[in-house]
Amino acid sequence: MVELKTETSIDAMHAAGQVVARALTAARKAARVGVTLLELDEVAREVLREAGATSPFLGYRPSFAPTPFPAVICASVNDAIVHGIPTDYRLRDGDLLSVDCGAELDGWASDSAISFVVGRPRPADLRLVETAERALAAGIAAAVVGNRIGDIAHAVGRVCRTAGYGIPQGFGGHGVGRRMHEDPEVPNEGRPGRGLPLRAGMVLAIEPMLIASGEDGYHEAPDGWTLRTNDGSRAAHVEHTVAVTETGPRILTAR
Repeated sequence: MVELKTETSIDAMHAAGQVVARALTAARKAARVGVTLLELDEVAREVLREAGATSPFLGYRPSFAPTPFPAVICASVNDAIVHGIPTDYRLRDGDLLSVDCGAELDGWASDSAISFVVGRPRPADLRLVETAERALAAGIAAAVVGNRIGDIAHAVGRVCRTAGYGIPQGFGGHGVGRRMHEDPEVPNEGRPGRGLPLRAGMVLAIEPMLIASGEDGYHEAPDGWTLRTNDGSRAAHVEHTVAVTETGPRILTAR
C-alpha cells in the first residue's frame, strides 16, 4: 500500500534528508587514500548522533540477509555495486567508492547515495559516475504528477543503456516514509506509461546502479550482503529521496 504524505510530513522527511546529506558530505570529505571504510562509517555515525537521528541501516535484516547489517553506511568499492559492509579495508589511490546512508528523525526516514573516486581518477570511472548522476537526474525529472512509475524507470534505464552500461536486474528504488523501504518499487528500467500512477504526496528513493562493462550479471559476496559484478568491472550507485508534489519533484536529500 502506498501512503501519500502531507506537506508537513514531507518537510519532516526533508529534515531527515538533510542529516543524510551532511553525513554523505562528511564521509566524502574524509575519504582519502589510507582511510578505512570503518573510519568513514564512524564519521557518518557522528553526524547522525549530533543531529539526534538514528540509522535505518544499523541492525536492518531483510529476509535475504544472514545477519543484521552492522553499520550506518554501505561502502561499496570498485566491483561492489551496493550493500558493501564497512571493514578495515584502507582506501587506495583510484578506488571507486559508493556510499549509501539513511537517517530517521522524528519518526521519518530519508535515504541517499553518492559515488566518487578516491585520489587520482580514471577517465572511465568519471564517465561512469557522471552517467549515473545523469540517470538519476532523468529519473527525478520524470517524477511528476500524471506520470507513472514506468516513466521513471524508462528515464533511468535509457540513460544507462544509451551509454553502454549494465543494470543489475531486481534492484532499484523504493518508497520511503515512516520506514526506509516502503511501497512502491521503483525499477531502473521499464516501459513508459506503465505501472502505478504518480500522485502528489508520494515519496520515492530513485537510485540508479550501473555496471561499467555493459553486462548485467552480479553475485552475492560471502558476507551475504555485498553485491559484486560477475566480471569484476566497476560499478556506481547514486540515490536521492524525492517527493512528488503538485509543483514538481522536490529532492529531500539534496546536498
